[in-house]
Amino acid sequence: MRIAISGSHSLGKSTIVNEWFAKNPHFVREEEPYRALGLYGPYEILFRDASTKLHNGIQMYYNISRIHRYGKSTDDVIFDRAPVDYIAYSQYTANQGSTDIDAAFVESMVPAVRESLDHLDILAFVPKSDAWPVEMETDGIRPVDHAYRDEVDAIFKQIYREGRFQVLPEKNGPLLVELWGSREQRLDQLQAAIDDVKSSKVAAPRKSA
Repeated sequence: MRIAISGSHSLGKSTIVNEWFAKNPHFVREEEPYRALGLYGPYEILFRDASTKLHNGIQMYYNISRIHRYGKSTDDVIFDRAPVDYIAYSQYTANQGSTDIDAAFVESMVPAVRESLDHLDILAFVPKSDAWPVEMETDGIRPVDHAYRDEVDAIFKQIYREGRFQVLPEKNGPLLVELWGSREQRLDQLQAAIDDVKSSKVAAPRKSA
């Protein structure tokens, strides 16, 4: 089962990934591209209105390259972030007009992202919810900026709820679900999504990529 957790920062995505992996150690846990390339890697990656085509492009293509390593739905892997995330963050920066990221660059990302999603079985979006607020974590990594988080979350909601950019494949795309509530509820929702995908494959087997 190939799962990617998507959404704005500081909303509990990594917590979901880590807790899922702790309960399902047979899964492979794929690190967030920023950590792999920037925090633990050779690149300086900036955020907010300082992101550039290089910063977001290398993260997106790293994410896509890792997704392509898992060609079968029998591969059990969970990704901390999905390629869609870099469209959302790039659109935020394009809105600021502060770097080389512009609307044309954001649109250019869409085909590669759309193509990569047919290599996922579940795309799990973690939205910001007033009913289940998540406090900002001051860890020296994530930007502590509520307005930034909220604006990026709004773009994610446009993508997933309103179909902005039309990123989901028309055929063989992943099951899109939203995870909300307590930690336990989010894990239960993820398990329910897995059960749904497995049931659908039994009813109508899908060819592996």
